[in-house]
Amino acid sequence: MKAYVLIQTAAGKTASVVEALRGAKGVQFADAITGPYDAIAAVEAADPNAIGKLVTETVHAVDGVTRTLTCFALELS
Repeated sequence: MKAYVLIQTAAGKTASVVEALRGAKGVQFADAITGPYDAIAAVEAADPNAIGKLVTETVHAVDGVTRTLTCFALELS
């Protein structure tokens, strides 16, 4: 299962948050973005609970992360 995590960061922390997430287990990619969120990460895990655990224990643990919004990817075919 895959999800996209939109991330708001503290001022001046976006680059360090993205770098920390790029090396984290379960994170497929992380990039800085424009708009109301500062970064986006694609995460992958076995099921929704595992994604929730990954977001709360890995993404939220990164210094500078202030808020996240997790969007689950859907298979529409």
